[in-house]
Formats: sequence, structure tokens, C-alpha cells
Amino acid sequence: MDDALLQRLHAVLGDAGLLRDPQRMAPYLSDWRNAYRGKAAAVLRPASTDEVAAAVRLCQQAGVALVPQGGNTGLCGGSIPDASGEQLVLSLARMQRIRELDVHNDTVIVEAGVILARLQQAAAEAGRLFPLSLGAEGSCTVGGNLATNAGGTAVLRYGNMRELTLGLEVVLPDGQIWNGLRGLRKDNTGYDLKQLFIGAEGTLGIITAAVLKLYPAIRRRATAWAALVDAESAVALLGTLRGYCGERLSGFELMSRQSLDFVLRHQPGSVDPFDTAYPWYLLVELSDPAAAAALDETLQVALGEGVELGLLQDAVIASSQAQAAALWRLREGISEAQNHEGPSLKHDISVPISSIPAFIAGTGARLQQALPGVRIVCYGHVGDGNLHYNLSKPPGMEDAAFLAQAPQLTGQVFDATLALNGSISAEHGLGQAKRDAARHYKNPLEQALMRALKDTLDPKGLMNPGKVL
Repeated sequence: MDDALLQRLHAVLGDAGLLRDPQRMAPYLSDWRNAYRGKAAAVLRPASTDEVAAAVRLCQQAGVALVPQGGNTGLCGGSIPDASGEQLVLSLARMQRIRELDVHNDTVIVEAGVILARLQQAAAEAGRLFPLSLGAEGSCTVGGNLATNAGGTAVLRYGNMRELTLGLEVVLPDGQIWNGLRGLRKDNTGYDLKQLFIGAEGTLGIITAAVLKLYPAIRRRATAWAALVDAESAVALLGTLRGYCGERLSGFELMSRQSLDFVLRHQPGSVDPFDTAYPWYLLVELSDPAAAAALDETLQVALGEGVELGLLQDAVIASSQAQAAALWRLREGISEAQNHEGPSLKHDISVPISSIPAFIAGTGARLQQALPGVRIVCYGHVGDGNLHYNLSKPPGMEDAAFLAQAPQLTGQVFDATLALNGSISAEHGLGQAKRDAARHYKNPLEQALMRALKDTLDPKGLMNPGKVL
């Protein structure tokens, strides 16, 4: 790395904006699971869009690659540099301003380094809701959410980040600043450029700020835990609940018994809501801005209909906020609980909602044939077809022996997904984890179009190289 470049970057960013000490750089060079590790010549921490643009221009002139990074909570290695030590990490963590909150337009303009939980709190203080919610919301950032088109547990009602975004501010690979911070619901003046950068994982430019949608604050919730025998019942029940509850249905989370077993084993204080074990469970939530909404009664009637139709085996409605929170902890604790069972193969797939039962039944049977005793941790968002389909080793199996079968097992999962016209990445992105798999599973024409966009916007290939494509 050219010391002259680092000196010029220091002149732009200052002492707080350029890290070269190995200990201070370390947190930026591996992901939170320590699954991906890399090296970098330095970590850049600009405090403004102008500083980002200046840093990008200097790196472009020098031919040095940049790896944008948000909260570093991703699961696919998309924000980790390679092992060369020649790349620079560009962290947006210092860009934490909430620039404007407009209650009449129901929009908020935030910088990329704003923590998701802080954005949620700012919206709540203004009597509004920012609905994106996911397990890492206490540490993930808006920029990272946009770069991966994050989904979470409320997509059924509010959509992914694509649906929540009205405008962006982006530093392009040549250092120009595109100011698209327009809070408009209607704008038919050409291509919707913001969509190029949402989900692009920093390969086409660096998102520095966004205009996001706000919604009325939720003042009433009803939460239920239900038991069922198969995923087909869950899909059928989704239609029943939508018919009874309409847009008030904001959460519909499916979990296998294996998922719950891991949580009960490893999450202190967790309690099985039922005395009997069932093959599958649902966490259902209704929400409404009206404080007087009779959601408990509506949910009780709808679930009763599910029982009458033979879709549900049992159900319980939380009688307090504390009980509702305890039910959500069972769902949110699955990923961490599985980590205690040794190495796991994590898959974030989506298929058409109607194909979920076929995927679960067929894939499970093939995996058990390929590796008898493999423990399948299946959970996810039925309302948008997104399943987290994770595999843990059979009891007693050596870690190395299990990991040696990863290509075969993951291939089974991805083949089944493709056969049902699904996607191998629903909400986690491709990063470096699924980059090569995407070449095999993604339509060649789609890949060619993506490459053409990359070559047009980033002809030198310096924006997060080795990711996505």
C-alpha cells in the first residue's frame, strides 16, 4: 500500500477517520461469527458524505479497492476484505445523523451509520413506526440494511427495505455524489435508480443516506403461539388469518420442533408454551394503530376457525406484554441456540408460499437419506416465502466429518430451491458465501445484465470486489 495514499486519506479524514493500529482495526476484519476473516491496509471512518466522496476519489486515482461496511452483522461475508491486505475497509459507523423527520410526509432522512434500533426509537418518539425489525437491530445499521435489502419479521405487512425506501444518497465509484433524497411516493421521470443500489452490497456505490417511510405507531398488539402437524397447515392457516384479520396480520413465523428444542436447551429461562410436543409451531401477531382495537378477540376467533378446520392442534394467546415478549424470545433465540450445537450450515432461501410444504417435505427426506440423523432447524417468515433452513450435525458426529459434507448438503438445499423457482438468498445477500453458487443457480442472462451494470458504474472493479459477482 502506497504510504502517500494513506497520508492523503489522513489529511481528508483526520486521526479519527483513519485506523492503522492492528488492535483497533481487528473488529473490522472479521464478521461477528468469526466465520469470515480478512486483512486490510487501513480502516477508513469518514464522518460525512463529502469525506466519503473524497476518500473514494483518492482510492480510484490510486487503483485501490474499497470494502464498505455497516454494523458488520451480515451472515455472508459481504463486508469483510480479502486476505491480500491491499484493500481498505470503509466503515460508515461515524455517519449517525438523523437529518430530518417529517411527520406530515411520514418520512425520515437518516445517514447510513444510524443503528436500526435508534431509528426505531426516533420514530416512536415522534409517534410513528419504522417497521423493519430483526435480531441484530441493536447493532446493524441502516446502510447495511439497505445494502442487503434486509427483511425481518414484519415483511408480511410492510415489505423489505426496497419497499420502505423512497430515496437514496450514494457516492458513486468515481467519487460523484448522487443526491436522490426525495421523499416522493410518485416519481415517473425515468429509471428508478435507487433500486440499483439496494441489495447491491456496496458493489455499485456507497449508500450514505436514505429517505425511509414511516407508519402510524402501533398501540395495540395480540400475540399467539400455535401448534400444528405440518407446514401445509401453516400455509392454509395463513389464508384463513388474512381473511379474518387483513393487514393487521403483521407476524406469521413458522418454527420446527427441532428449532424450539435447541432454544429450550440453551436459552436460560425459556419455557415450552405447551405440555405436549408438536412437530411445528407458529408465532402469530396482529397489530393496529387504534388503542381500542379488539385484536385479542379477532385473533381468538380466527384461531378458533383454524382449529375447526383441523389446521391447528393447540393455541394460546399472550395475556400480557411480558408473555408476548417471552414468545418472541423463543423465535428470536433460534439462531444463537443452534450455535451451541456445533458447526451448522445456514441457508436463507425463498420459494413461492404455496411451495413451502413441498420444499420442506422433499428436502428433508433427501437430506436424511444423504446424512441420516442430520438435525434440520427450519424456521422463517411464511408470509413472504422465506425460510431459514439450517443443518446441524447428527449427535456424536465429528465437526470435520460434518463440514466435509457441506457442499453435498448445501447442493441438495439449493437444487430443491431452484426446482421450485425459488432463490438461494432471500434476505442475507450473496456476499462471498454465495457468490459462486449464484453463478451456478442464477439465470445466465440475469448475470450478464448484472455484470453490464457493474462494468458501467464501476469499470475499474474497485467497489467491494469479489462480492455478489
